[in-house]
Amino acid sequence: MPPREMPDEDLMLAYAQGDAAAFDVLYARHEAALYRFVRRLLGTGLSAQADEVFQEAWLRIVTARHAFRAEGASWRAWAYTIAHNLAMDRLRVSGRELSVDVAEDGEDALDWLAAHVEQVAPSTEDQAFWRAAGAQLLHCLDALPAAQRAAFLLHHEDGATVEDLAQRLALPFETAKSRLRYALQKLRGCMGAYLAPLGAAR
Repeated sequence: MPPREMPDEDLMLAYAQGDAAAFDVLYARHEAALYRFVRRLLGTGLSAQADEVFQEAWLRIVTARHAFRAEGASWRAWAYTIAHNLAMDRLRVSGRELSVDVAEDGEDALDWLAAHVEQVAPSTEDQAFWRAAGAQLLHCLDALPAAQRAAFLLHHEDGATVEDLAQRLALPFETAKSRLRYALQKLRGCMGAYLAPLGAAR
């Protein structure tokens, strides 16, 4: 099977056996998404350090290549957890990490925000709206405490379920659920002016 058609896990195992071309495919496949994840997780205050953390994440991936097990978590989950841990370490050192876990009653919007915030509008007249919405989303993400931002990004960027979050962040299930729900509620409020037209169009 050509490397471009191989699953991530097989590419990593091949790389661990000395196939450098397999790593090139893996890097090209995930470079942009992993960088976006790191940059958003660090927030505006540490955006200048995104390149460094991104490169450190890939260095960790390379040095840990023999430790990867295909029967464990997916390669993507494994790699994103490495990047998450490095970014959170950087936030702790900078004093920017604030952990606020608030369990609130209300609608669980796990799918609602992901389905509406980052849609791509094909029509030209909507492009200004979506550019503004994207800028506002980044502002809203930056305003979240780091722990909540991490939970949202792991869910939205990497597709992690609440069970995944609890396992990967070593949190009790209810804490992970609360962290994600509270992040989504805050983002929903912050994005209200942009989400209202989307809701009306449904």
